[in-house]
Amino acid sequence: MRHDIAWPGSVRPGGRTARVRESVLQVAGDLLADHGYPALDLAEVAATAGVGKTTVYRRWRTPAGLVADLLVEMAEQSLPRADTGSLLDDLTANARLVAGTLTDPRQGNLFRAVIAAATGDESTATALHTFYDIRLTEWAPCVEDAVARGEAPPGTDPRAVLSAVSGPLYYRLLASGDPIDEAAADAAARAATIAAAAGAFVS
Repeated sequence: MRHDIAWPGSVRPGGRTARVRESVLQVAGDLLADHGYPALDLAEVAATAGVGKTTVYRRWRTPAGLVADLLVEMAEQSLPRADTGSLLDDLTANARLVAGTLTDPRQGNLFRAVIAAATGDESTATALHTFYDIRLTEWAPCVEDAVARGEAPPGTDPRAVLSAVSGPLYYRLLASGDPIDEAAADAAARAATIAAAAGAFVS
C-alpha cells in the first residue's frame, strides 16, 4: 500500500490555509462523531467552520475526500510506537493506546462512523486502509526488534501480531459491546505475545 497518495485536501499547507484545514477538519470530525457519515454535508461543515463554501468544495470535493483528509490528520497526530525493550510491554502500550482511542467519546464515535462509511464507499475504505497501513508500519519495529532479541521466531509477521492485539478491542467496539478497558487491552497484548512466541504468526 502506498503512503504517498494525495487525497483531496491532503497536501499539508501552511499559514492561513493550514488554519482553514484545521478548522474544517475539527468541524468534520465533530459532525461525524455526533451524526455519522450520512449527515456529513460540506455546506454545513463550511458554515460551522466559518469558511467559504466554495473553498471547501474546491479543496475536498466530496464528503469522502473530507474523511480521507481527516484520517491523514489522525495518522499524523497519533502517538509514536513504544520502544520498551520488551515485546509484551510494547504490545501492552499499543493495546492501551487503541483502547484509549476507542473509548474516547469523540474518537470512538468517529471511528464507528468512518468504519460504517467505509463499508459502502470505496474512497473512504481506501482512506481507512491507508490509515491503518501507516499505523501498522510505524509499530512493526516492535515485533521486528522482538525477533532480533529472540522473543519471537524468525519470519514472524509484525502486521499479524499487531492485528491480533487490536482485533479483540475492535470486536468489542463493533460487535459484542463488551467493555473496552485496561484489563481487556492487557489481555489482548498478553495473548498476542504468547502466540507470537509460540510461532503462531510465522508467515
